[in-house]
Amino acid sequence: MLFFSKPKTPGLLIGSTWLYLGFIILLSFFTYFYRYDYPKAVFWDENYHIASAQKYLNGVYFMEPHPPLGKLLIALGEKIVDANPATVKGGTQDNNFLSTDYGREFPKDFSFAGYRLFPALLAWLTAPLLFLIFLLITRNALASTLFSFFYVFDNALIVHMRGAMLESTLLFFSAAVILAFLLLLEPQKNTQRFMWASALFGASFGLALATKVVALVLVLAIPALLWKLWPNTRRMGQFAVVSLVTFLIAYCGVWYLHFSIAKTVNPLLPDKGYYQASETYKRILTQKKTGSLLAFPVMLRDSITFVGHYNNGAPRLDLAKSDENGSPWFLWPLGARTINYRWETPDSKVYRYLYLQSNPVVWLVSLFAVLASFALLLTNAIASPAQTVRQPFLLFFFTFLYTGYMAGISQIHRVMYLYHYFLPLMISFILVAIVWMNIQRLGKFVISEEQKLTGLMILAGLICISYQFYRPLTYYEPLSKEQVQHRAILPVWELTCIGCPKENMFAIPRADN
Repeated sequence: MLFFSKPKTPGLLIGSTWLYLGFIILLSFFTYFYRYDYPKAVFWDENYHIASAQKYLNGVYFMEPHPPLGKLLIALGEKIVDANPATVKGGTQDNNFLSTDYGREFPKDFSFAGYRLFPALLAWLTAPLLFLIFLLITRNALASTLFSFFYVFDNALIVHMRGAMLESTLLFFSAAVILAFLLLLEPQKNTQRFMWASALFGASFGLALATKVVALVLVLAIPALLWKLWPNTRRMGQFAVVSLVTFLIAYCGVWYLHFSIAKTVNPLLPDKGYYQASETYKRILTQKKTGSLLAFPVMLRDSITFVGHYNNGAPRLDLAKSDENGSPWFLWPLGARTINYRWETPDSKVYRYLYLQSNPVVWLVSLFAVLASFALLLTNAIASPAQTVRQPFLLFFFTFLYTGYMAGISQIHRVMYLYHYFLPLMISFILVAIVWMNIQRLGKFVISEEQKLTGLMILAGLICISYQFYRPLTYYEPLSKEQVQHRAILPVWELTCIGCPKENMFAIPRADN
């Protein structure tokens, strides 16, 4: 029933649905995974995450503001690929940054193939998860394929998640949580399937939260599920027990692995190698007892406490700084502000850019869907029963989930960046599908299902055209100054070519910059 339920398009069969899914997997391979090790140069937070991964590879203790899973996978990729083996006569090794939290001077022949393996792989595999999410919402394989274009062809997501970053791991497991959430809402009498869906929910939530703290917003799915399961207390109990057990196994298991691996103190690191560890934690490290389950609560407490310590010391957003890359949260839905991750010039006329630049069709349509969702909820509240919207529960839940994330992030005072919008952006893709399901007329004209699909095909075509237009900024391809300026459509992006004056829309840069 997952792949075929009351099809809206004549002739839709299970076999064709698998073909659509395979098509999305193939497309996303070429946008997200193909040549993922290019450029062969470090960019943005790879300096931090590769340094952390090398500490895992060498068993060095450290603390970091993010939970361990993303960095563990970055290290695992290098362990598998082993593209930087130690050699007797020099060569590159995986121990360049054991005495620093920020890798600066990368060897000339340094390979990123291993470090970027799992981030790029999970970014690729998020596409089929989203296809299944859209399929459960629309019951239409063609529509699900076209909605998947929002993810498959978004330039900002692609450029960031092909690097050794954490966001691809976050989005993959967050998408798995949402998929499990929808599966648990399906009418089903099979207890085994319900238990498996509950296990997927709990484990995925634990792994998402073990990647970045912002995944905590997904906890809102729990009361929503319990409310929908009421008054079936048996199902409520099964979900609560199974999801809690799998959550604890996944979340605590990741942290235990971190503590067990990273146990050798390097005195050249901050606080003589102890960071902000308590005296109890220091004794655990000295006595080599990081693998003890009895020591686990203390180590976990200190590690979580360090997150607050780090954020308190992080700079705040300062738009008057000439080199400020951060942006206020309320500008993120517009794709502002872009970030020039790296650049170089093969000659004096053109430059290669790696730019965190959104696909404007994707982002602006998604913003429209968010606004339309609020309008539909208002309509559902005041309209007569005959005029109520379709799938009101899903509409409310995903709108609330989006709003909850943005409300929570607005309370963070440290500098934040455009990629912190990736999770609500993915949620807004789901809202696009739900809003599309509710399109019934345009003025006096009734819109048929065939016309809706035709419109969706046109939109998918525009997404592809926009993706191609901004492709050079995504894949480090040469552009002239004029070509970059032609792509700076919205001033709020502050997309700027090298050597061109950068116009700050929000503040006058200070003279001391």
